[in-house]
Amino acid sequence: MTGPLLPLAQPQLEPRRDAARNRELLIEAAQRLFAERGVEAVSMDAVAQAAGVGKGTVFRRFGSRAGLLQALLDRDETELQQRFMFGPPPCGPGGDPTERLIEYGKARMRLIERHGDLLLGAEQAARDPYDEPPWRVSAMTVRSILSEAGCIEHADVWAGALMATLSPAWVLHQLSSGVSQDTLEDVWAQHVRLLTAL
Repeated sequence: MTGPLLPLAQPQLEPRRDAARNRELLIEAAQRLFAERGVEAVSMDAVAQAAGVGKGTVFRRFGSRAGLLQALLDRDETELQQRFMFGPPPCGPGGDPTERLIEYGKARMRLIERHGDLLLGAEQAARDPYDEPPWRVSAMTVRSILSEAGCIEHADVWAGALMATLSPAWVLHQLSSGVSQDTLEDVWAQHVRLLTAL
């Protein structure tokens, strides 16, 4: 005869809840501090203190300063990539590749205009900005659209060359030098048309 059944062990939900709560606290604290002081003036210690957690929690949640900055940009970055990788034409697959690439560059420049300090901070904090997921995904998107446009030879190199003009540092430098957003977008469009006409 068997004894009474023991209750099944309850899943360990509390650590996950704590982790999710800490992540939100850190993101909110970082957003507030960056808005008040600017990205460069805020340390990881300051973010941890404002969120009421230890500095180690920041690194466990985000891995690095670049990871924290990227987490603040994830929503807009994901929306942009989804629109061009899976959305309907004219931006998504099936649209004219030259026009898709023009729109992609313009969308990235607008993202930089909105979140320039965060993007520049993430780029500067990364060990190798060219190996960070956002850069790799963007380069893959540009390369894919270039291939659709018939630019297959040296597509990786051409994609990298185009991406250099979408670097936050370069775009922000142009804007701070008095070049307008409209001019940057027009030059990007001309650049793409020249390349895809080769």
